[in-house]
Amino acid sequence: MEKSSHVYMVTDRLVIRQFGLQDTESFYKYRANPAVSRFQSWENYAYEDAESFIGKQIDHKPDQPGTWFQFAIALADSDQLIGDCALHTLLDEPRIVEIGFTLAPDHQGNGYIHEALGAIFNYIFRMLGKHKVIAFTDVRNEKSIRVLERLGMRREGHLLQNYMSKGKWVDEYQYAVLQSEWLSRHDI
Repeated sequence: MEKSSHVYMVTDRLVIRQFGLQDTESFYKYRANPAVSRFQSWENYAYEDAESFIGKQIDHKPDQPGTWFQFAIALADSDQLIGDCALHTLLDEPRIVEIGFTLAPDHQGNGYIHEALGAIFNYIFRMLGKHKVIAFTDVRNEKSIRVLERLGMRREGHLLQNYMSKGKWVDEYQYAVLQSEWLSRHDI
């Protein structure tokens, strides 16, 4: 079983790293959960989907314009996968990146996603030198809205019927934070 060796960030409780084959079962379990997929683009997630996704992510690198890179979020003490964060480097303007995130239900409500995203934002702004991070969320997804606002992201727009999800048009909020805003609030 191939373990991931590339660690991007470490926090007090988490390791943010490359996906490895050892993550397939955990990844599948939370992605297949209907409560997790409610506000996501997928449904009826199969084990083969998880295998294919992780197989592609193992060799993928962050910050490739026009691509999505998925960070694995794991517990520091056990290396157990508990979630993931996507980083989309925009093709037309690679100084702006989009993020998305998913956390296993058993690990929600413990501040893990806030901790992980804080580390990822530091990486995006300090290591990659990006100008802006954006995020889109379904207007009904109150948990994600709270996470984005707690991180200090600003709601920049309410996009009407902006996304087709499971056969229905969905409204989205767009959030953003600039590098200058993030760095002024998180001076290390």
